[in-house]
Order: sequence, then structure tokens, then C-alpha cells
Amino acid sequence: MNLHANPAGSPITAVASLLGRDDPPPFTVHNPHGASPFMLLADHAGQRVPAALGNLGLPQAELDRHIGWDIGIAGTTVELARRLDAFAIEQTWSRLVIDCNRPLASPTLIPETSDGTLVPGNAGLDSAQRQQRIDAIHAPYHARIAAELDRRRDAGQPTLLVMMHSFTPVMNGHPRPWHCGVLYHRDARFAHALRDALRAEGDLDVGDNQPYAVSDSSDYAVPVHGEGRGLLHVELEIRQDLIADAAGQQAWAARLERLFTALQPALPA
Repeated sequence: MNLHANPAGSPITAVASLLGRDDPPPFTVHNPHGASPFMLLADHAGQRVPAALGNLGLPQAELDRHIGWDIGIAGTTVELARRLDAFAIEQTWSRLVIDCNRPLASPTLIPETSDGTLVPGNAGLDSAQRQQRIDAIHAPYHARIAAELDRRRDAGQPTLLVMMHSFTPVMNGHPRPWHCGVLYHRDARFAHALRDALRAEGDLDVGDNQPYAVSDSSDYAVPVHGEGRGLLHVELEIRQDLIADAAGQQAWAARLERLFTALQPALPA
């Protein structure tokens, strides 16, 4: 079952002016009544661009690259949610439209360039144009996450929060050898347990806060939804060539289901 929604209170005029009648909603929820303590977020799952923004002045081939989305993470997340009976939410729009894992003050919230590619549709935006994207996409996506976390808290349902991401094998000309990376900031309880479990598999090069590290200035989900609520959480990165097709997505979902299920009893309440 998939649900689409904008939260009450979103600025309707801003949403209407950016997202047209034929544009999809800003997010999709999968398995909304999942009983698992795991809750999966996929901030960069989609690559769509609202019709009003005309593909941001880019050819489709650029939007198909890693700069446009986290390749393979949508399929991996949906399959993992199915296996775990877990709530999952995936963001619809390209991270080039607005990056839903960035604080609003981040200079890369709406990037003017990404991995050497200029984004014409993001050049010289005024404050009203930036706010329009926040109101239409960033705000309702995170409001839906917050609403689910509130519901689970009020129902006494425990939450283990997993931010699902993927990374390109080569960035700015530099190869990235890791098969996956486990990211965290102040609270590493879940992250270190998952890192050690992944390394114990014996066939993986696992990055510890690689290829990225989380911070308050560069990330949104971990500081706000994880640390801000005191929830056990981890940000997981999987190399994109490993999940570029359905077989890879299913294999990683099966691996993560096994590891998450094994780790769950040992994690602090």
C-alpha cells in the first residue's frame, strides 16, 4: 500500500505554483502500518523534476547520473521494507531540485553545480524561489517523517531509524573502494554495531564514516530525526554499482534483513 500526502499547514499557494496537476506528490510511503521497529528513510530515492522547472536546463542523461539521485536505493529500500515489515518513505524529486538531507542554511540545499555539472535551473535563485521549493518538497517530506515518529512514540512503538543512501564509485575523479559505508555523528550505538556486523560478513570493505561523515551543517535526517529525538539510528551508504539492478537490490535487501534481524535484540532499548 502506498500513500501520498502533504501535511496540513503546508503553504498551498507555494505548493500549487511549483507542483502542477500532473506532478506526483513529494513522497511515497510504503508499508505504512509495518510492525517492525525499523523505519527506513530514502531522502534521495527519486530523480523527477517538476514540470515547471523544465528539467533544470539539463539533459536527461545528467539527471540519470548519481548527481540526480541515489541510484538503486529506492528498489533496495522498498524490498527491505517488505522483508522487514517496516515503514519506509522515499522522496520523489531529484536532489538537484532540493536536497532533502540538507539543512535549510546549507549551500548545497539547491546546488548550482554538482560533480562538475552546472545546473542552469538553480543559478541565481532569489529567496522566494528557494522558499517555494522548501515549501513544496522539503517541508512536507520531513513533516510526514515527524508525524510518523510522533505516532510511534505515542503508541509506544520502538523505532530504529535507518537513513538509506547510495554513493557513486568515483567522485571528482577519485575512486571509492568501499562496498558500503556506515555514517554517524554523536551517537554511534547502532552504527558501530552495524559496522561490525557488516565487516564480519568477510566479503565487504566497510567504510567507517566513509565516503562521508555526518555533521549538523551538512546533514538533516541524523541531527533532526535521529539525534534530536534520541532514537537509535544509522545512515547507511551502499555503492551504486552493487545495487544498480534488481538482482543487486534484492541481494542487499536480503543481507540487510538478516543483519538487522540479528542485531535487533542486542541493541539498547
